[in-house]
Amino acid sequence: MDPLQPPPLPERRDDVSAGRLHDAFKALQTALSLEIVGQGLLVERLLIALLADGHLLVEGAPGLAKTTAIRALATRIEAEFARVQFTPDLLPADLTGTEIWRAQESRFEFQPGPIFHSLLLADEINRAPAKVQSALLEAMGERQVTVGRHTYALPPLFLVMATQNPIEQEGTFPLPEAQLDRFLMYVRIGYPDAESESEILRLNREQALAGAVGGAGQTHEKMPQADVLAARKAVLGLHMAPALERYLIEIVLATRDASRYDPQLARHISWGASPRGSIALERCARARAWLAGRDFVTPDDIRAVAPDVLRHRVLPSFEASAEGWDGERLVQEVLAKVPHP
Repeated sequence: MDPLQPPPLPERRDDVSAGRLHDAFKALQTALSLEIVGQGLLVERLLIALLADGHLLVEGAPGLAKTTAIRALATRIEAEFARVQFTPDLLPADLTGTEIWRAQESRFEFQPGPIFHSLLLADEINRAPAKVQSALLEAMGERQVTVGRHTYALPPLFLVMATQNPIEQEGTFPLPEAQLDRFLMYVRIGYPDAESESEILRLNREQALAGAVGGAGQTHEKMPQADVLAARKAVLGLHMAPALERYLIEIVLATRDASRYDPQLARHISWGASPRGSIALERCARARAWLAGRDFVTPDDIRAVAPDVLRHRVLPSFEASAEGWDGERLVQEVLAKVPHP
């Protein structure tokens, strides 16, 4: 028997419910992939973030369906959606909301901002100054917003998808490491292949034709929030063998001190991943395994999500940066050095 797999259990009555949840998410993944053509990685990572109860930072050139992806997800689950275009003149109150004076009632009334929606798209987040970026820190970390003397809780289902444009760096404000660490994953996406590009053209023609003849926007059956929350519990219940958990921990420890595996690599790493990185890696590996229809985690699950989970949590040294190293390359080297079960 494979030591990574859980021992067989008697059939339980909740197996049908668990199977229904998985089928619903697989149908959701298929529907999103048909609409977001050529970006299967983005679709999978978006669903993993939803299942792992985390936030997503996506970097890619303009026109790669980043905004379309989160909008498409919002049309298929019971969740309020808001989009904020980050600009240099954006104020924190534009994101969190503000208190308005009601003269007739002689009191202040709080008007919540877009951050109180369940799905929030922070478009081009690096174009806003640090003061606005920091307004997301409490919301992403504590699931609450403090305005004045009052603290307001955010919805149970709360996901921030932030985007960055890697092409234009003029007028941008790099995200501080403290905020980067709040993102469950940092995903980089590229251009679609020729076949996907052809499919994109076909879909665009069909949508343009439907709009030209006055066709109404297509409506979709929405997945209840209760199903999303139940799926999150199912993900946490997946089996992870002790040897595999140790392997996950060794990967994170190697980002802090790789001298046991490669002294030269250790000198290339200035800062490694914190325990938040360990938690994120475990959550994402479990979510990927659950999406694949398994009730146990494999080494491939950990290795598949590790670059997106750790690339923004592992910082190269000054010498390594001068040689062209970045977090992506450091994580790949760590994965190559740490033996897996």
